[in-house]
Amino acid sequence: MTTPAQLERLGEHLRKLRLLKSSERLEALLQEAAAQDLPYAEFLEQVLGEEVAAKASKNIAMRTAMARFPFVKPLETFDFSYQPSIDGKLVQQLASCHFIEHGDNVIVLGPPGVGKTHLAVSLALKAIEAGYRVLFTTAASLIEKLTKAHGEGRLEDKIKLYTAPRLLVIDEIGYLPIDRVGANLFFQLISRRYERGPMILTSNQSFGAWGEVFGDRVIATAILDRLLHHAVTMNIRGNSYRLKDKLKAGLVRPHDDNSSQPGGEI
Repeated sequence: MTTPAQLERLGEHLRKLRLLKSSERLEALLQEAAAQDLPYAEFLEQVLGEEVAAKASKNIAMRTAMARFPFVKPLETFDFSYQPSIDGKLVQQLASCHFIEHGDNVIVLGPPGVGKTHLAVSLALKAIEAGYRVLFTTAASLIEKLTKAHGEGRLEDKIKLYTAPRLLVIDEIGYLPIDRVGANLFFQLISRRYERGPMILTSNQSFGAWGEVFGDRVIATAILDRLLHHAVTMNIRGNSYRLKDKLKAGLVRPHDDNSSQPGGEI
């Protein structure tokens, strides 16, 4: 039987070792071990296992908060049946995070509302679970911050902010026009991450339209040359999730012609 003095000393030892989860559950753990007559090794394994799980959960929560996602939606919540154009096996392969180990980019194309951002965030969450550091940004926010830093003479520091994470997610390329300065700064960042840090990018524009997006076909070609050198491209052809209920009610018609959907090469 554990005495109050022993319980206090054990708790103090655990706190000094920063085994905080075990410290909080010490009395319950001892009671469970006594009730189940656990061997010493099994009891120790249980205590350390809970501690490791608690620390892993805390680290995932911290990295998720640092990633600055607009929302947190696990891959398991994605409705693949609504977007049959998506290769589910490919997505599951990407969820293994081997693309990060290999330094490959993932580019998701498709019209608004088809789930590009959801997929990007879900894959990034898998990366966080695998222990990688991730940062999420929209293209507009990225270029705005790079432009501001450039004007203030802090461009190098800002670029380091976006090159430091193992995985960078850039969402919504093509939703807003990009001026020549912004295009050049975007190119600098892509060049710095080229073959060093993988990225997930989403766009509502086909590769052939990126010359207009960046206002310069030469810069767009240089950007795509680096992005596509080691890349997996997914082209989502389908209806907007935001119209899902209206489609069911017959208030709007589904897209019959996918010829105008993003895709192809520059």
